[in-house]
Amino acid sequence: MPYKFVQEHVWDKYLKKDRLPHIWCPGCGLGTALSAFLMGIELAKIDLDKLVVVSGIGCAGRAAGYLNVDTFHTTHGRPIPFAIGLKLARPDLHVVVFSGDGDLATIGGNHLIHAARRNHDILVICSNNFNYGMTGGQVGATTPENAITTTTPYGNLENPFDLPYLVTAAGAVYVARWTSLHVRRLAKSIAEALQLKGFRFIEVLSQCPTVYGRRNNMPTGLDMLKFFKENCVIKNYAHPKDVEIKPGKKIIIGKFIDKTEEKLSFEDKVWNLIKKLERGK
Repeated sequence: MPYKFVQEHVWDKYLKKDRLPHIWCPGCGLGTALSAFLMGIELAKIDLDKLVVVSGIGCAGRAAGYLNVDTFHTTHGRPIPFAIGLKLARPDLHVVVFSGDGDLATIGGNHLIHAARRNHDILVICSNNFNYGMTGGQVGATTPENAITTTTPYGNLENPFDLPYLVTAAGAVYVARWTSLHVRRLAKSIAEALQLKGFRFIEVLSQCPTVYGRRNNMPTGLDMLKFFKENCVIKNYAHPKDVEIKPGKKIIIGKFIDKTEEKLSFEDKVWNLIKKLERGK
């Protein structure tokens, strides 16, 4: 009787295999971003029973459903407040928000700002594909100036958010930006951030060839990866005010801010106060 070989993938323990194959388009960068996240978990040796991932609505938000850990899929723009409540109630958990730019920075921009301001002890991984990919390719708060979308057929006239600068100015203690091309650097950054405290933010520039790329002369995933390769420059500890994404300019990526030891997280303050009040009784 011949042997039956069953080959398991290294990431099988992290994934709900019955949910696969995933729904993402061919060439999309989200599968790569999710793989880098799994690699980061592996590198950081995170106990899966102590890990919770929260996502919102959008292409990136579907990541929560594929992960074999406790997850929650929130309403549009609301993963951060849900994650905050969870971390306040269970400070022993690693709480990660994995979602997209539309969900986190446009619909949920107010929550993003105030979570950074309060220095909540959560890690936010923001996949930025420069548009609302799942709902048809509309313009968003991170769409580059002059870019074509379904709602800006003659070019985007709005100034986009520089997300690293936005969260730094609001109070984030760890800020980085990588792309879906820079997989190992992204994974190492995620591993590092998972082991730190305070409000940590990693922006992942991710290709969306189906709706964004084909309208901006990059109709395949390979075209967009080539764009990242030719136009990204690594400048660790560059000031976030200098990393704005502008047409015709190089895109600066790297780790920009790491001040996690300089101030207490909001959760530490809350639990320190609770302990103080309990001692006073």
